Amino acid sequence: MDRKLTVTEAGSARQIQQVIDDLAAVGGGRVLLPPMDLVLDRGLALHSGIELVGQGSATVLRKGPGRIYPLSGYHNYGMCDVPLQSAAGLEPGMTVSVHDDKGRGFYETFATITWVEGNWVGLDHGLEADYRASDNPCLTTAYPLIFAHRVRDIAVRDLTLEGNSADNAEAMGACRGAALYFYQSRGIEVTGVRERDYDGEGLGFQICRDVIIRGCTFSGNTGNGLHPGAGSTNALFEDCDSHSNGNCGFFFCVRANHITVTGCRFTNNGTGVSIGTRDCHNLIEGCTVEGNARAGILVRSSPHPVEVHSCHVRGCTISGNAAAEGHGQVEIATAAHDLFFEGNTITGGAGGDKPGFFIDPSVRALCLQGNQIRDCAVELTADATSLVDVPPAMECGYGSGSDTIYRHLPV
Repeated sequence: MDRKLTVTEAGSARQIQQVIDDLAAVGGGRVLLPPMDLVLDRGLALHSGIELVGQGSATVLRKGPGRIYPLSGYHNYGMCDVPLQSAAGLEPGMTVSVHDDKGRGFYETFATITWVEGNWVGLDHGLEADYRASDNPCLTTAYPLIFAHRVRDIAVRDLTLEGNSADNAEAMGACRGAALYFYQSRGIEVTGVRERDYDGEGLGFQICRDVIIRGCTFSGNTGNGLHPGAGSTNALFEDCDSHSNGNCGFFFCVRANHITVTGCRFTNNGTGVSIGTRDCHNLIEGCTVEGNARAGILVRSSPHPVEVHSCHVRGCTISGNAAAEGHGQVEIATAAHDLFFEGNTITGGAGGDKPGFFIDPSVRALCLQGNQIRDCAVELTADATSLVDVPPAMECGYGSGSDTIYRHLPV
């Protein structure tokens, strides 16, 4: 079923959300947004079976201004409400975040307001942590522009998302949100989305499976451009552009496995592509990684038994990175093993004062075949004990592996 909205029918986030809710109640369908430029005062929550579709650059959703509401004192884990010094301007249906100076990551609470009574605000689920008065707890209007929790079979297509970071003093925490964010969900497609300028990350998902991100751009965010995290498995990133982000163009988080990144571009970020704890069985192919301030590809330090292994990087152009920081165009830190770099073109930056590959001595079973390395201080800094001539046997990328690759997930 399709619901094609007029500009009047899509005049506010509340109106669009009502259409999404109504369509989900009858089994799902497509919500077709018109050409428009709309400031959101809350995030749009998708339900199972919903497809949200715009008109490309003609449909613009903008993050509303961020506001900060200090809590009036301590409040504890699991409670579905918070006491504020003032609740002026808040209303049911708005999406908000709660954190303190210590409570970030998964200790941050992202929720929808269910009621407002005086300076008490109700939330649709319990707080994720204790928030103590001495740690400056606050509620903020930080939220994803579009998000989904615990759903199946959804899509977001042909939209422009503007993060409006200058008007948002509090960033959205990466574990709980991004401009476009999914949590404990499966069967997700994002195509033709152009996103920029969010105070936080461009696209993130946690504890998800079976995800396709294709033909999208994420740029100018204060955090990472793309962030599959927390055990997310079986994802495909194809023909995407992630540039000018404050942290990484692409950040594999903890146990992000069986992921393919193909034909993508990561330029002018902090780091190009970052791979870390338990990020295994991943394929990066045909990508361009250029002009990033730190390493083009970084394999982060992750000690046994959670080290990086079974990743394949092939046919990529990696050039002009690590001008500000880092040890090489490709940097592989402690304990990684069973990695294969094949047929890549690696070029140093101005001056060529760093190696093409910088390999920690603890790395094992690293195979390098057919890579062209130019204008670097040296091609390779590594111990001979780290290298092997025969590529390690591995299964990697989207669509690889048996059903056991999902057994750590609740979805």
